[in-house]
Amino acid sequence: MSIDDIPSSSDFQTNKSSSKVITIGLMIAIGIAAFFAGMYFTNLDNISQEELEEAIAEVELKMLEKQLRSEQPNIPLKISVDNDPIIGNPNAPVTIIEFSDFQCPFCARFHIQTLPAIIEEYINEDKVKLVFRDFPIQSIHPNALPASVAAECANEQGKFKEMHDILFERQNEWNNQETGAAIELFNQYAREMELKEEQFESCLTSAKYVEEIQKDLDDGRAYGISGTPGFFIGNDKIGFIELKGAQPFESFKKVIDIQLEN
Repeated sequence: MSIDDIPSSSDFQTNKSSSKVITIGLMIAIGIAAFFAGMYFTNLDNISQEELEEAIAEVELKMLEKQLRSEQPNIPLKISVDNDPIIGNPNAPVTIIEFSDFQCPFCARFHIQTLPAIIEEYINEDKVKLVFRDFPIQSIHPNALPASVAAECANEQGKFKEMHDILFERQNEWNNQETGAAIELFNQYAREMELKEEQFESCLTSAKYVEEIQKDLDDGRAYGISGTPGFFIGNDKIGFIELKGAQPFESFKKVIDIQLEN
């Protein structure tokens, strides 16, 4: 199925007076978008997903240190920020482009444990901005797509960061819910954030951002993203260095400091 097969937002108009119909509307969109490809982590046998991710992160850190010590580090191709939500000053010299999945536990770990330190040391100082690009792994995270849509809808009202934070901080609350129940929780979060309820609900149920999310997925795959979270740090002038996984702040600091010097 191609992007052309995804219905337009007008195909998902629902009766706003019926919560049940509203829920069904987005669930139809989710079903249509079920072709979103899954990642690895499907044949772990006796090793847990967390153990595998930690082992990968350790190897990646060693490779990163070797790369940064080399005289000519391997700088990847230019990475597009598209028109995705930004956390920080849009004019900051260094950009972190993140491909992320709101239902991914490692993505939540990064945003809860590591991002606050990046915000304090770099983003609040206008040295770095973070661009959030959606990469929902629908095959193993069935609620990731509606969560991405919810964040985009909050962004319409200038509150992406607030919805982003709630989705990660309260991931355990909606993670294992049926999709309909998860959608109701997203509406609840919007009310708690004092978003315009009718606008948010209409945006969420119309699936208007499914094509935008598909674009992020396509770009991520083109850049070699094979799991979440995945990061590219730099800018168009100096190029980008890739980081994979929910690595500790020290890993990000090493790359950011080098990129700031360039």
